[in-house]
Amino acid sequence: MHTSPTARLLALSAAILFSCAARAAAPDAEHPSVKRPYSLPPSADLTYTIKAKQHGLSIGGTATVQWRAADGKYMVATESRAALFGKILENRSEGLIDDFGLAPATFYEKRFRKDPSNTVFKRDVKTITFSEGDESYPLKGGEQDRTSIQWQLAAQARATPDKFKPGSEWNYFVAGRRDAEVWSFKVVKNEAVQVGAGEVNAVHLVKAPPPDAQGQQVDLWLAPSMDWYPVRVRFNDNDGDFVDQTLEKAVKK
Repeated sequence: MHTSPTARLLALSAAILFSCAARAAAPDAEHPSVKRPYSLPPSADLTYTIKAKQHGLSIGGTATVQWRAADGKYMVATESRAALFGKILENRSEGLIDDFGLAPATFYEKRFRKDPSNTVFKRDVKTITFSEGDESYPLKGGEQDRTSIQWQLAAQARATPDKFKPGSEWNYFVAGRRDAEVWSFKVVKNEAVQVGAGEVNAVHLVKAPPPDAQGQQVDLWLAPSMDWYPVRVRFNDNDGDFVDQTLEKAVKK
């Protein structure tokens, strides 16, 4: 079946940067809230190279990430571009820094040819709400969104690197565009990753889809020698489609 370029780009933008589709979760589902030591990576501008296969078509592009953390606040802004199409995805997470680490206030997402969405962490009434849909979830502490989560992981790995060993698991309650669910990351192993500046050693973590779901697998590589910045992220679908994002350059700010 022929798939239009626009449809392929919509599929790509839906996959990039932790925007994978999530199962709907009931508000009373498992909801981890754990305080762990953390040490936030230095503020930086990061540039990534994107390679993807969507519906049999190879697609290339770039992603830029602005990471800022200072004075009790943080911000992560991402922008992804594909050749010939321009900007296909824009994400922004911002909020405070509290005893749990990153404490999102808002999560904004704008996909290619789609209306923007906003997820709001209403800390005064301890509730997460969504501009898309009527779901709401309680705020217990430690909740993340799909942009902040990799930086929360990086901060906790940076504080306690000895705990991020093969077999260890890290659970978080993560909000997306219209709902939230538990994300469980497992440390697989240490391995070499080729980045723009050469080869670096990285800790490889995997978020597998739930056994009863057909979701994406998310692989994340964090580099200890680079302040635990995310140096590679890969999304794998059951049908063989993938999005692979590798660090080209990181400039501390």
